Amino acid sequence: MKRRLVLSGLCLAAAVAAPTVLAQPAANAVNNVVSFAASASVEVPHDFLSLTLNTTREAGDAAAVQKALQQAVEAALAVARPAAQPGAMEVRTGNFSIYPRHASQGRISGWQGTAEIVLEGTDVPRITQAAARIQTLSVARVSQGLSRQARDKHEAAVQAQAVAQYRAKAQELAKLFGFGGYELREVNVSTQEPGLTPVPLMMRAKADVMTAEAAPLPVEAGKALVTVTVSGSVALKP
Repeated sequence: MKRRLVLSGLCLAAAVAAPTVLAQPAANAVNNVVSFAASASVEVPHDFLSLTLNTTREAGDAAAVQKALQQAVEAALAVARPAAQPGAMEVRTGNFSIYPRHASQGRISGWQGTAEIVLEGTDVPRITQAAARIQTLSVARVSQGLSRQARDKHEAAVQAQAVAQYRAKAQELAKLFGFGGYELREVNVSTQEPGLTPVPLMMRAKADVMTAEAAPLPVEAGKALVTVTVSGSVALKP
């Protein structure tokens, strides 16, 4: 007697003696499965500030431009570093580049370069006051966002809300379809993390930027939206 094996889903059906073999339903097949998603969001104020200060120098040769940029950056760091404090205000260098300027027929007519330092952290007054004392660079970009601590805190709270909404929606769907409950099949949790948001910068007069008496840059905290989405599928149960 010849035997055949029929594969159905994840189960292997038993062979039969009849010439025609009929596939049997998988033992673990699950019916009445629905897929859906639920989200929760919260709007929270920014608590993280990032200021980028830069300067541009020009000269007839690259070495002169590099030296001028280095002097400007070193002077700025000498002012900013004493005010640095972990978490409250971090100080780091940013972009440093030198490139030629071309005249007619592609001839190099001179050199130009830019250099940056970045002040960032959660202590906004400390950052803006330090930036105001720097005379060799001026503020080029301002960005706001959430610190890691604030993001984790709000994400945990919103995640709990999203899960509760998902469970409530699952129970509601079960009831609407005439079932008594549900069983979780697959669940995915995703978070939309807000990044740094650029803030429009009102440029001051150059003379004001270059004076030691320049007032701290006025910064008004914006808001960020933290969103958590729970998606997946459930099997409806009697």
